[in-house]
Amino acid sequence: MTTKTSGAFQFQHVVVFLLAVTSLLLTTTTTAAGEKRCHSDDKAALQGISAALGNYLASEMDIPCCEWFSVDCDPSTGRVVSFSIMDDANLTGTIPDAIAGLAHLQELVVHKLPAISGPIPPAIGKLSNLSLLIISWTAFSGLIPSFLGELTQLTFLDLSFNSLTGSIPASLAAISNLSGINLSRNRLTGAIPPLLFSESPREAYLWLSHNNLTGDIPPEFAAVGFSEIDLSRNALTGDASALFGQGKPVHQIDMDLSRNGFSFNLSGVELPAQLSGMDLSHNAIYGGIPAQVANLSNLVLFNVSYNRLCGEVPTGGNMGRFDAYSYQHNKCLCGAPLANPCQ
Repeated sequence: MTTKTSGAFQFQHVVVFLLAVTSLLLTTTTTAAGEKRCHSDDKAALQGISAALGNYLASEMDIPCCEWFSVDCDPSTGRVVSFSIMDDANLTGTIPDAIAGLAHLQELVVHKLPAISGPIPPAIGKLSNLSLLIISWTAFSGLIPSFLGELTQLTFLDLSFNSLTGSIPASLAAISNLSGINLSRNRLTGAIPPLLFSESPREAYLWLSHNNLTGDIPPEFAAVGFSEIDLSRNALTGDASALFGQGKPVHQIDMDLSRNGFSFNLSGVELPAQLSGMDLSHNAIYGGIPAQVANLSNLVLFNVSYNRLCGEVPTGGNMGRFDAYSYQHNKCLCGAPLANPCQ
């Protein structure tokens, strides 16, 4: 295949990233942890959460909480470090303030709970040890709170597939450990904060697709080592060439900038050697396709259709992987695999 839909692109790559994060971050409950009784503060917090959500944990209350399926504990202290609520269409309500009682929590996952609603509660801002926060596929609405910027240990933030509105808070740029952000499939507006990932020393992962974001790509993004970036289906404009260039400190780069209003000369862009996927379709990009693209041995997704490109489609190398669909509806592209030969 030469193309993927934006949703499939995002889904497959988010899953890969989350598996990597989980393998590094999740604490496995050991026998020693199972033997510890639930700390009284953690038990009180879990009871409060259960009560606020219709006593959905009532059947487990007689078991030490470190043995619960939805809980992981630190093997040395027995304190709750990971808590998840997932895949239950019958749960209603919102995340209660009792969540703040899990003072040692490092990972919180709230996923596929379509009847859980309300704003993101301030209590989450008190979880100072949080490194992974996922609130996705819920009915949460309102603004992305600026207090999330106070979670200085956060490495991955996923607030995708909700009904969040407003702008992306600039406070997220202050989190030096943050290397992954997924805010796709919301109703966000405004510009991308220019200093996002400016403090992160690692590879960066950014998914902002299917929102209503506007403005240009921040020039500061030229210094960020994006391993994956999906800005598709927004109203972004201007020059996106800062995202390209050699010398990126990453092993693989997947990029989806499709269905925006980007306008820049592709002829002068130096494509990263690590590029494995690039979808620039449905923009106003002009110039020609760089001949270098034929030498990108890792490139498996390439789509520049519905732009204003001209000139001959490069040949040789890996170009046989891509059919006419990758180039259709441009101003004056020519040559195989297009039907119109170059004059």
